[in-house]
Amino acid sequence: MTTDTLERTQVATPADIRTALIARDEIALIDVREEHDFAQGHPLFAAQIPLRRIDEEARWRIPRLDTPIIVYDAGEGLARRAAVRLQGLGYTDVRELEGGLQGWRDAGYELFEDVNSYSKAFGELVEHRRHTPSLAAEDVQALIDEKADIAILDARRYDEYHTMSIPTGTSVPGAELVLRAGTIAPDPDTTIIVNCAGRTRSIIGTQSLVNAGVPNKVYALRNGTIGWTLAGQGLETGQVRAAPEVDGKAIEAARAHARDVAYRAGVKWIGWNDLEHLKADTARTLYLYDVRQPREYEAGHLPGFRNAQGGQLVQETDHNAPVRGARIVVTDDLGPRADMSASWLAQLGWEVYVLSVDWSAVVLERGSDGAPPPRGPEGRYKRPYEGTDNKAEKMQAYLDWEYGLVAQLEKDGTHGFYVI
Repeated sequence: MTTDTLERTQVATPADIRTALIARDEIALIDVREEHDFAQGHPLFAAQIPLRRIDEEARWRIPRLDTPIIVYDAGEGLARRAAVRLQGLGYTDVRELEGGLQGWRDAGYELFEDVNSYSKAFGELVEHRRHTPSLAAEDVQALIDEKADIAILDARRYDEYHTMSIPTGTSVPGAELVLRAGTIAPDPDTTIIVNCAGRTRSIIGTQSLVNAGVPNKVYALRNGTIGWTLAGQGLETGQVRAAPEVDGKAIEAARAHARDVAYRAGVKWIGWNDLEHLKADTARTLYLYDVRQPREYEAGHLPGFRNAQGGQLVQETDHNAPVRGARIVVTDDLGPRADMSASWLAQLGWEVYVLSVDWSAVVLERGSDGAPPPRGPEGRYKRPYEGTDNKAEKMQAYLDWEYGLVAQLEKDGTHGFYVI
Protein backbone atom coordinates (compact mmCIF):
# COMPACT_ATOMS: atom_id res chain seq x y z
CA MET A 1 0.00 0.00 0.00
CA THR A 2 1.27 3.49 -0.89
CA THR A 3 -0.08 6.92 -0.03
CA ASP A 4 -2.29 6.88 -3.11
CA THR A 5 -3.25 3.24 -3.70
CA LEU A 6 -4.74 0.30 -1.88
CA GLU A 7 -4.18 -3.28 -2.90
CA ARG A 8 -7.70 -4.11 -1.72
CA THR A 9 -10.62 -2.02 -0.65
CA GLN A 10 -14.05 -2.91 0.56
CA VAL A 11 -17.08 -1.83 -1.44
CA ALA A 12 -20.68 -0.94 -0.73
CA THR A 13 -23.34 -1.58 -3.34
CA PRO A 14 -25.91 1.03 -4.31
CA ALA A 15 -28.54 -1.21 -2.70
CA ASP A 16 -26.55 -1.27 0.57
CA ILE A 17 -26.52 2.52 0.66
CA ARG A 18 -30.19 2.85 -0.19
CA THR A 19 -31.08 0.40 2.60
CA ALA A 20 -29.02 2.40 5.13
CA LEU A 21 -30.64 5.66 4.08
CA ILE A 22 -34.16 4.29 4.37
CA ALA A 23 -33.36 2.76 7.78
CA ARG A 24 -31.82 6.10 8.86
CA ASP A 25 -28.60 4.37 9.81
CA GLU A 26 -25.56 6.61 10.04
CA ILE A 27 -23.76 6.91 6.73
CA ALA A 28 -21.49 9.46 5.07
CA LEU A 29 -21.74 9.17 1.29
CA ILE A 30 -18.92 11.37 0.02
CA ASP A 31 -18.37 12.57 -3.54
CA VAL A 32 -14.64 13.27 -3.82
CA ARG A 33 -14.79 15.11 -7.13
CA GLU A 34 -14.63 18.88 -7.41
CA GLU A 35 -17.80 20.82 -6.69
CA HIS A 36 -18.46 21.67 -10.33
CA ASP A 37 -18.48 17.98 -11.23
CA PHE A 38 -20.57 17.09 -8.18
CA ALA A 39 -23.21 19.62 -9.26
CA GLN A 40 -23.73 17.83 -12.57
CA GLY A 41 -25.27 14.82 -10.81
CA HIS A 42 -25.06 12.94 -7.49
CA PRO A 43 -27.20 10.83 -5.15
CA LEU A 44 -29.67 12.84 -3.08
CA PHE A 45 -27.87 12.54 0.27
CA ALA A 46 -24.30 12.69 -1.01
CA ALA A 47 -21.99 15.31 0.47
CA GLN A 48 -18.99 16.69 -1.34
CA ILE A 49 -15.38 16.82 -0.14
CA PRO A 50 -12.87 17.06 -2.99
CA LEU A 51 -9.86 14.79 -2.73
CA ARG A 52 -7.53 17.76 -2.30
CA ARG A 53 -9.47 18.95 0.78
CA ILE A 54 -9.86 15.68 2.69
CA ASP A 55 -6.97 16.38 5.04
CA GLU A 56 -8.46 19.79 5.91
CA GLU A 57 -12.16 18.99 6.09
CA ALA A 58 -12.79 15.36 6.94
CA ARG A 59 -12.19 15.41 10.70
CA TRP A 60 -14.30 18.56 11.05
CA ARG A 61 -17.25 17.36 8.99
CA ILE A 62 -17.13 13.64 9.94
CA PRO A 63 -16.07 13.76 13.60
CA ARG A 64 -16.55 10.09 14.57
CA LEU A 65 -13.72 7.90 13.28
CA ASP A 66 -15.82 4.72 13.00
CA THR A 67 -18.54 6.40 10.93
CA PRO A 68 -19.44 4.27 7.89
CA ILE A 69 -17.99 6.25 4.98
CA ILE A 70 -18.58 5.45 1.31
CA VAL A 71 -16.55 7.41 -1.23
CA TYR A 72 -17.16 7.59 -4.95
CA ASP A 73 -16.17 9.33 -8.15
CA ALA A 74 -17.19 9.06 -11.80
CA GLY A 75 -14.34 6.82 -12.89
CA GLU A 76 -11.47 9.27 -12.44
CA GLY A 77 -9.65 7.10 -9.89
CA LEU A 78 -10.15 9.61 -7.08
CA ALA A 79 -12.18 7.37 -4.77
CA ARG A 80 -9.40 4.87 -4.15
CA ARG A 81 -6.98 7.65 -3.27
CA ALA A 82 -9.59 9.26 -1.02
CA ALA A 83 -10.10 5.98 0.83
CA VAL A 84 -6.35 5.83 1.55
CA ARG A 85 -6.35 9.41 2.80
CA LEU A 86 -9.30 8.76 5.09
CA GLN A 87 -7.77 5.62 6.51
CA GLY A 88 -4.57 7.56 7.10
CA LEU A 89 -6.59 10.05 9.16
CA GLY A 90 -7.80 7.21 11.37
CA TYR A 91 -11.18 6.32 9.87
CA THR A 92 -11.87 2.62 10.29
CA ASP A 93 -14.92 1.92 8.09
CA VAL A 94 -14.18 3.30 4.63
CA ARG A 95 -15.58 1.74 1.49
CA GLU A 96 -15.95 2.61 -2.16
CA LEU A 97 -19.27 2.75 -3.98
CA GLU A 98 -19.31 -0.29 -6.21
CA GLY A 99 -19.23 0.91 -9.81
CA GLY A 100 -18.93 4.55 -8.75
CA LEU A 101 -21.47 7.06 -9.96
CA GLN A 102 -22.24 4.93 -13.01
CA GLY A 103 -23.02 2.02 -10.71
CA TRP A 104 -25.59 4.17 -8.91
CA ARG A 105 -27.13 5.15 -12.24
CA ASP A 106 -27.10 1.57 -13.53
CA ALA A 107 -28.96 0.46 -10.39
CA GLY A 108 -31.82 2.69 -11.52
CA TYR A 109 -31.40 5.28 -8.77
CA GLU A 110 -31.88 9.02 -9.15
CA LEU A 111 -29.12 11.58 -9.64
CA PHE A 112 -29.73 15.14 -8.49
CA GLU A 113 -28.06 18.20 -9.96
CA ASP A 114 -26.77 21.37 -8.28
CA VAL A 115 -25.60 21.77 -4.66
CA ASN A 116 -27.58 21.59 -1.39
CA SER A 117 -30.02 19.61 -3.49
CA TYR A 118 -31.99 17.83 -0.80
CA SER A 119 -32.66 21.04 1.10
CA LYS A 120 -33.88 22.63 -2.12
CA ALA A 121 -36.02 19.61 -2.91
CA PHE A 122 -37.48 19.84 0.58
CA GLY A 123 -38.35 23.49 0.02
CA GLU A 124 -40.24 22.56 -3.13
CA LEU A 125 -42.07 19.84 -1.19
CA VAL A 126 -43.06 22.38 1.48
CA GLU A 127 -44.55 24.70 -1.14
CA HIS A 128 -46.28 21.76 -2.83
CA ARG A 129 -47.81 20.47 0.42
CA ARG A 130 -48.62 23.78 2.14
CA HIS A 131 -49.34 25.94 -0.93
CA THR A 132 -47.00 28.60 0.43
CA PRO A 133 -48.31 31.98 -0.83
CA SER A 134 -46.15 33.92 -3.26
CA LEU A 135 -46.19 37.00 -5.46
CA ALA A 136 -44.58 37.48 -8.87
CA ALA A 137 -41.80 40.02 -9.29
CA GLU A 138 -44.04 42.30 -11.33
CA ASP A 139 -46.66 42.37 -8.56
CA VAL A 140 -44.08 43.25 -5.92
CA GLN A 141 -42.62 46.00 -8.11
CA ALA A 142 -46.11 47.46 -8.48
CA LEU A 143 -46.52 47.49 -4.69
CA ILE A 144 -43.18 49.29 -4.32
CA ASP A 145 -44.15 51.83 -6.99
CA GLU A 146 -47.45 52.65 -5.32
CA LYS A 147 -45.73 52.90 -1.92
CA ALA A 148 -47.96 50.21 -0.46
CA ASP A 149 -47.64 49.20 3.19
CA ILE A 150 -45.17 46.36 2.70
CA ALA A 151 -41.97 45.09 4.32
CA ILE A 152 -39.53 43.14 2.13
CA LEU A 153 -37.37 40.81 4.23
CA ASP A 154 -34.30 39.23 2.63
CA ALA A 155 -33.73 35.78 4.17
CA ARG A 156 -30.22 35.23 2.80
CA ARG A 157 -26.92 35.78 4.56
CA TYR A 158 -26.08 39.45 5.04
CA ASP A 159 -23.17 39.29 2.57
CA GLU A 160 -25.50 37.99 -0.14
CA TYR A 161 -27.99 40.76 0.61
CA HIS A 162 -25.22 43.36 0.50
CA THR A 163 -24.12 42.13 -2.95
CA MET A 164 -27.56 42.56 -4.51
CA SER A 165 -31.04 43.02 -3.10
CA ILE A 166 -34.64 43.85 -3.90
CA PRO A 167 -35.31 47.60 -3.63
CA THR A 168 -36.39 48.67 -0.10
CA GLY A 169 -35.48 45.20 1.27
CA THR A 170 -34.07 44.63 4.75
CA SER A 171 -31.61 41.87 5.67
CA VAL A 172 -33.26 39.34 8.03
CA PRO A 173 -31.42 35.99 7.65
CA GLY A 174 -33.81 33.02 7.76
CA ALA A 175 -33.75 31.95 11.40
CA GLU A 176 -34.17 35.59 12.48
CA LEU A 177 -37.53 36.04 10.76
CA VAL A 178 -39.88 34.83 13.49
CA LEU A 179 -37.83 36.67 16.10
CA ARG A 180 -37.72 40.03 14.30
CA ALA A 181 -40.68 40.27 11.90
CA GLY A 182 -43.01 41.70 14.55
CA THR A 183 -40.57 44.50 15.29
CA ILE A 184 -40.06 45.34 11.62
CA ALA A 185 -43.77 45.13 10.78
CA PRO A 186 -45.69 45.77 14.02
CA ASP A 187 -48.88 46.74 12.18
CA PRO A 188 -50.75 43.55 11.20
CA ASP A 189 -51.99 45.36 8.09
CA THR A 190 -48.41 45.53 6.76
CA THR A 191 -47.82 42.88 4.10
CA ILE A 192 -44.56 40.95 4.57
CA ILE A 193 -42.70 39.69 1.49
CA VAL A 194 -39.78 37.28 1.98
CA ASN A 195 -37.13 36.90 -0.69
CA CYS A 196 -33.93 35.02 -1.39
CA ALA A 197 -31.89 34.51 -4.55
CA GLY A 198 -34.00 31.66 -5.94
CA ARG A 199 -36.78 29.77 -4.24
CA THR A 200 -35.85 27.70 -1.19
CA ARG A 201 -35.13 30.29 1.48
CA SER A 202 -38.07 32.42 0.31
CA ILE A 203 -40.39 29.43 0.71
CA ILE A 204 -38.96 28.28 4.05
CA GLY A 205 -38.88 31.83 5.41
CA THR A 206 -42.45 32.57 4.38
CA GLN A 207 -43.72 29.27 5.71
CA SER A 208 -41.84 29.89 8.97
CA LEU A 209 -43.85 33.05 9.52
CA VAL A 210 -47.08 31.33 8.51
CA ASN A 211 -46.36 28.39 10.81
CA ALA A 212 -45.61 30.80 13.66
CA GLY A 213 -48.97 32.47 13.20
CA VAL A 214 -47.90 36.05 12.48
CA PRO A 215 -51.02 38.19 11.95
CA ASN A 216 -49.71 39.82 8.77
CA LYS A 217 -50.29 38.64 5.24
CA VAL A 218 -47.05 36.93 4.22
CA TYR A 219 -45.82 36.07 0.72
CA ALA A 220 -42.66 34.69 -0.83
CA LEU A 221 -41.18 36.64 -3.70
CA ARG A 222 -41.67 34.00 -6.36
CA ASN A 223 -38.28 32.93 -7.74
CA GLY A 224 -36.36 35.52 -5.72
CA THR A 225 -33.76 37.76 -7.32
CA ILE A 226 -33.66 35.39 -10.30
CA GLY A 227 -37.32 36.05 -11.02
CA TRP A 228 -36.76 39.75 -10.40
CA THR A 229 -33.92 39.85 -12.92
CA LEU A 230 -35.78 37.78 -15.51
CA ALA A 231 -38.64 40.29 -15.24
CA GLY A 232 -36.20 43.02 -16.27
CA GLN A 233 -36.37 44.81 -12.92
CA GLY A 234 -33.37 46.46 -11.32
CA LEU A 235 -31.65 45.28 -8.14
CA GLU A 236 -29.96 47.43 -5.52
CA THR A 237 -26.34 46.83 -4.53
CA GLY A 238 -24.35 47.66 -1.43
CA GLN A 239 -27.36 48.04 0.87
CA VAL A 240 -26.92 47.90 4.65
CA ARG A 241 -30.47 47.84 6.00
CA ALA A 242 -30.57 45.30 8.81
CA ALA A 243 -33.26 44.17 11.22
CA PRO A 244 -33.47 46.21 14.43
CA GLU A 245 -32.85 44.79 17.87
CA VAL A 246 -35.86 43.32 19.63
CA ASP A 247 -37.20 44.08 23.10
CA GLY A 248 -38.21 41.66 25.83
CA LYS A 249 -41.88 41.64 24.86
CA ALA A 250 -41.05 40.78 21.25
CA ILE A 251 -38.68 38.03 22.36
CA GLU A 252 -41.30 36.42 24.60
CA ALA A 253 -43.92 36.51 21.84
CA ALA A 254 -41.52 35.01 19.31
CA ARG A 255 -40.40 32.40 21.83
CA ALA A 256 -43.96 31.19 22.41
CA HIS A 257 -44.76 30.99 18.69
CA ALA A 258 -41.48 29.28 17.75
CA ARG A 259 -41.75 26.78 20.59
CA ASP A 260 -45.23 25.80 19.40
CA VAL A 261 -43.96 25.23 15.84
CA ALA A 262 -41.06 23.11 17.08
CA TYR A 263 -43.40 21.08 19.28
CA ARG A 264 -45.63 20.32 16.31
CA ALA A 265 -42.57 19.20 14.37
CA GLY A 266 -41.56 16.74 17.10
CA VAL A 267 -38.50 18.58 18.39
CA LYS A 268 -37.17 17.62 21.84
CA TRP A 269 -35.71 20.07 24.39
CA ILE A 270 -32.80 19.08 26.58
CA GLY A 271 -30.65 20.41 29.42
CA TRP A 272 -27.01 19.96 30.37
CA ASN A 273 -27.38 16.43 31.76
CA ASP A 274 -29.18 15.29 28.62
CA LEU A 275 -26.47 16.80 26.46
CA GLU A 276 -23.77 14.97 28.39
CA HIS A 277 -25.70 11.73 27.88
CA LEU A 278 -25.76 12.33 24.13
CA LYS A 279 -22.04 13.12 24.11
CA ALA A 280 -21.30 9.90 25.98
CA ASP A 281 -22.89 7.80 23.24
CA THR A 282 -19.77 7.19 21.16
CA ALA A 283 -21.67 4.98 18.72
CA ARG A 284 -23.49 8.02 17.31
CA THR A 285 -22.30 11.17 15.56
CA LEU A 286 -23.33 14.38 17.31
CA TYR A 287 -23.28 17.84 15.74
CA LEU A 288 -23.61 20.87 18.05
CA TYR A 289 -24.64 24.16 16.40
CA ASP A 290 -25.17 27.68 17.66
CA VAL A 291 -27.57 29.13 15.08
CA ARG A 292 -27.09 32.83 15.81
CA GLN A 293 -25.38 35.36 13.57
CA PRO A 294 -21.56 35.13 13.34
CA ARG A 295 -20.96 38.40 15.22
CA GLU A 296 -23.08 37.15 18.13
CA TYR A 297 -21.32 33.80 18.14
CA GLU A 298 -17.86 35.33 18.17
CA ALA A 299 -18.84 37.66 21.03
CA GLY A 300 -19.64 34.66 23.24
CA HIS A 301 -20.89 31.11 22.75
CA LEU A 302 -21.41 27.88 24.66
CA PRO A 303 -18.30 25.67 24.78
CA GLY A 304 -18.17 23.00 22.10
CA PHE A 305 -20.78 24.53 19.79
CA ARG A 306 -19.97 25.42 16.21
CA ASN A 307 -21.60 28.30 14.35
CA ALA A 308 -24.05 27.96 11.47
CA GLN A 309 -26.73 30.57 10.96
CA GLY A 310 -30.04 28.78 11.32
CA GLY A 311 -31.29 29.54 7.82
CA GLN A 312 -28.02 28.35 6.33
CA LEU A 313 -27.99 25.22 8.49
CA VAL A 314 -31.31 24.27 6.89
CA GLN A 315 -30.20 25.39 3.42
CA GLU A 316 -26.77 23.73 3.53
CA THR A 317 -27.41 20.74 5.77
CA ASP A 318 -25.36 18.45 3.54
CA HIS A 319 -22.31 20.62 4.16
CA ASN A 320 -22.83 21.19 7.88
CA ALA A 321 -23.92 17.63 8.73
CA PRO A 322 -22.70 15.24 6.01
CA VAL A 323 -23.30 12.17 8.19
CA ARG A 324 -26.91 11.30 7.38
CA GLY A 325 -28.59 9.72 10.39
CA ALA A 326 -26.52 11.69 12.92
CA ARG A 327 -27.93 13.66 15.85
CA ILE A 328 -28.03 17.45 15.82
CA VAL A 329 -28.31 19.77 18.84
CA VAL A 330 -29.00 23.46 18.20
CA THR A 331 -29.07 26.39 20.58
CA ASP A 332 -29.32 30.16 20.81
CA ASP A 333 -29.44 32.52 23.76
CA LEU A 334 -32.99 33.73 23.07
CA GLY A 335 -34.66 30.54 21.90
CA PRO A 336 -36.76 31.29 18.79
CA ARG A 337 -33.92 30.85 16.31
CA ALA A 338 -33.01 27.42 17.64
CA ASP A 339 -36.65 26.32 17.80
CA MET A 340 -37.42 27.39 14.22
CA SER A 341 -34.19 25.86 12.87
CA ALA A 342 -34.91 22.62 14.72
CA SER A 343 -38.48 22.52 13.40
CA TRP A 344 -37.17 22.39 9.84
CA LEU A 345 -34.36 19.95 10.58
CA ALA A 346 -36.89 17.58 12.15
CA GLN A 347 -39.03 17.74 9.02
CA LEU A 348 -35.90 17.02 6.99
CA GLY A 349 -35.66 13.72 8.85
CA TRP A 350 -33.01 14.54 11.46
CA GLU A 351 -32.97 13.49 15.11
CA VAL A 352 -32.74 17.02 16.47
CA TYR A 353 -32.71 18.56 19.93
CA VAL A 354 -32.74 22.12 21.27
CA LEU A 355 -30.42 22.82 24.19
CA SER A 356 -32.51 25.12 26.40
CA VAL A 357 -30.36 26.38 29.28
CA ASP A 358 -29.54 29.53 31.20
CA TRP A 359 -26.62 31.08 29.32
CA SER A 360 -25.88 33.52 32.13
CA ALA A 361 -24.68 30.63 34.30
CA VAL A 362 -22.02 29.56 31.79
CA VAL A 363 -18.53 30.85 31.10
CA LEU A 364 -18.76 31.56 27.39
CA GLU A 365 -16.02 31.05 24.85
CA ARG A 366 -15.16 33.80 22.37
CA GLY A 367 -13.94 33.89 18.81
CA SER A 368 -14.54 31.72 15.78
CA ASP A 369 -15.28 28.01 15.89
CA GLY A 370 -12.08 26.88 14.17
CA ALA A 371 -13.74 25.62 10.99
CA PRO A 372 -11.45 24.80 8.05
CA PRO A 373 -10.63 27.82 5.88
CA PRO A 374 -13.02 28.46 2.99
CA ARG A 375 -12.27 26.80 -0.30
CA GLY A 376 -10.79 28.86 -3.09
CA PRO A 377 -12.14 29.17 -6.63
CA GLU A 378 -10.59 25.91 -7.84
CA GLY A 379 -13.29 23.52 -9.06
CA ARG A 380 -16.09 25.70 -7.74
CA TYR A 381 -19.60 25.45 -9.19
CA LYS A 382 -20.91 28.85 -10.33
CA ARG A 383 -24.43 29.12 -8.95
CA PRO A 384 -26.98 30.54 -11.41
CA TYR A 385 -28.43 32.69 -8.63
CA GLU A 386 -25.32 34.45 -7.28
CA GLY A 387 -23.78 37.65 -8.53
CA THR A 388 -25.21 39.97 -11.13
CA ASP A 389 -23.77 38.56 -14.35
CA ASN A 390 -25.69 35.32 -14.92
CA LYS A 391 -27.20 34.56 -18.31
CA ALA A 392 -30.98 34.52 -18.51
CA GLU A 393 -31.12 31.04 -20.01
CA LYS A 394 -29.08 29.60 -17.13
CA MET A 395 -31.29 31.28 -14.53
CA GLN A 396 -34.44 29.97 -16.21
CA ALA A 397 -32.95 26.48 -16.51
CA TYR A 398 -32.22 26.54 -12.79
CA LEU A 399 -35.81 27.47 -11.97
CA ASP A 400 -37.11 24.73 -14.28
CA TRP A 401 -34.89 22.23 -12.44
CA GLU A 402 -36.29 23.32 -9.08
CA TYR A 403 -39.86 22.97 -10.33
CA GLY A 404 -39.16 19.31 -11.11
CA LEU A 405 -37.70 18.35 -7.73
CA VAL A 406 -40.92 17.15 -6.10
CA ALA A 407 -41.43 14.59 -8.87
CA GLN A 408 -37.79 13.55 -8.61
CA LEU A 409 -38.10 13.08 -4.85
CA GLU A 410 -41.02 10.73 -5.44
CA LYS A 411 -38.95 8.68 -7.89
CA ASP A 412 -35.99 8.53 -5.51
CA GLY A 413 -38.02 7.36 -2.53
CA THR A 414 -35.31 7.69 0.16
CA HIS A 415 -35.93 11.15 1.58
CA GLY A 416 -38.16 10.53 4.61
CA PHE A 417 -39.23 14.19 4.71
CA TYR A 418 -42.51 15.30 6.23
CA VAL A 419 -44.26 18.69 6.32
CA ILE A 420 -46.29 19.97 9.26
